[in-house]
Amino acid sequence: MRNVLLLIIVILTSGCSVTEKPNIIWITVEDQSAYFFPFYGNKDVSLPNLEELSRESLIFENMYATYPVCAPARSSIITGMYPQSIGTHNMRAMHYDNYLENDRNLGERTKWDSSLSIPRYSSTIAESIKTFPMILRQNGYFTYNDAKGDYNFIINDSTWSEYQTKNDLTKDKSPLFAVYNFHGTHEGSIWQEDKSELMVNPSELSVPEIFPDDSVVRHSMAVNYTNLIKMDERVGKLIDKLKKEDLYDDSYIFFYSDHGGPFPRHKRAIYETGTKVPFLVKFPVGKNEKVNKKQLLSFVDLAPTVLSIAGVKSPSEYQGFAFLGKNKIKMEREFLYTSSDRFDNVPDRIRAVRDSKFKYIRNYNPENSHALNVLYRKQMLLMRHLTSLHLTGQLDEKSDNWFKSPRLMEELYDLENDPFELNNLSLDSNYTDIKKKLSLNLDEFLLKIDDLGRIPEEELIKLISSED
Repeated sequence: MRNVLLLIIVILTSGCSVTEKPNIIWITVEDQSAYFFPFYGNKDVSLPNLEELSRESLIFENMYATYPVCAPARSSIITGMYPQSIGTHNMRAMHYDNYLENDRNLGERTKWDSSLSIPRYSSTIAESIKTFPMILRQNGYFTYNDAKGDYNFIINDSTWSEYQTKNDLTKDKSPLFAVYNFHGTHEGSIWQEDKSELMVNPSELSVPEIFPDDSVVRHSMAVNYTNLIKMDERVGKLIDKLKKEDLYDDSYIFFYSDHGGPFPRHKRAIYETGTKVPFLVKFPVGKNEKVNKKQLLSFVDLAPTVLSIAGVKSPSEYQGFAFLGKNKIKMEREFLYTSSDRFDNVPDRIRAVRDSKFKYIRNYNPENSHALNVLYRKQMLLMRHLTSLHLTGQLDEKSDNWFKSPRLMEELYDLENDPFELNNLSLDSNYTDIKKKLSLNLDEFLLKIDDLGRIPEEELIKLISSED
C-alpha cells in the first residue's frame, strides 16, 4: 500500500511539473534608457507604480537592445536572432501594421525616400524563423498583442491569437502570453508634448555630461520625465486590471523599453544611452530563481527565456540563450554585441562588442558623423538646438564630439570609468591589447552569424526578399 501511495505521488508530481504553463505578461515602453528610472538610481523623477513593481522584481542591470532603434530591435525580440543575420537590420524595411492596412497587396507598397529608391521588403530568412509566440500557441498558450506589430518583416498569421483588438482578452485565457505596449514615451512625444504642462521642475533636473546645461536641454528632459510619469499612471491602471482578474500574483511580468532614450545621442546611437534599457522581471508568487542580475543580457535572449519559462524547448537556430526557467544555461555571456545600419533615409553601418568593462566600436562609414541627418529627428527642438550650437562653435568638446565628421574608424571606451563614452581610448597605446582582443572577437562574431550588413541593401533585397 505504501508503495502504491508513493507511486501516485510521483505520478501527480511529475504531471504538475510537465503541464505547468505559467502566465507571462510583458509591459513595454518606447525609447527609454535605463538611467532615466528610479530603480536604477535616478533621483529626478518618481514613478510610483513601476517602483512598486520593481520592489517585487529582479532588476537586471545590463539588458541591451541589439539595435538602438525599434523595428530591427523588435525583430530580434520575436525571433531570438540578430537582425543582421536574418536581413531585418535596416530601419525600416517593412512595417507589419501598414502591410495589414494595405490588404497584403504587394503592388500598393510605396517606395522609400527617392534618394534610396528602395521598396519596402520583407526578409524571407526572417519569415522562415518560428517566432516564439507562434511556438507558445502550438504549446497551448493564448498569445495577445494589444498594439505593436512593427517587427521589420511579415510575421506569420499564427503568431498571435488576438492582435490589436483592444478587448478584455486577458480574462479567462490561460495559459496566457500577453504584450501591452505604451507608446506615450516615444521620441515623437518630445515635440508633440513640448507645450504640455510639465510635471517636473526643469531647474531641478540633473543634466548628463553629454549635453550642455541650458534651458532647452532641461525643458526637453522635463518633457520626457513628464511622459514617463503619464506612462507610469497607465501602467498602474494595467496592474490594477491584472490584479482584479487574478493574473498579477500568478504571472511572470516583464518590463522593458525597446531601446534607449528619445534624445539625440540616445535613440539610433550605438552608445549605452541608445542600447542599454530598463529591464525587470516579477515572478509568480512562490517562485524565484537564483540569477546574476549583473550578467550581460541581449534582446536575442528574450525569446528563448520565455520559452524556457513555459517549459518549451527553443529552436536550434535561435542565437540567444535562456537566463530563466527550465532550460536556463549555466554559463553567462562574456561578450555582448550591438549594431546599427540604415536609419530611415540615411545609410550607415556600425558594429560594437563589449565585455564586463570595455566597449569596442567599429565604424564602417567613417565619413559619416554620428549625428546622422535623420529627417524625423529634426522635428525635435533639442536636435535643432544642438545642431545650431555645433555650427556656431558653442558646444564644448564633450558635447560636440558626436557631430564630428569624419569620425574615427575605431572607438574604445572604459565603461566603468566613462559610462557616457566620452573619452575614446582607441589611439592610446596603453589599450592596444584590449582593442585587439575585442576587435578579433567582433570579427569572429560577424563571421559566425553571417553578418548581412556587408551587402549593399539594393543587392540584399534581391537575395532575401520575396519582392519581384
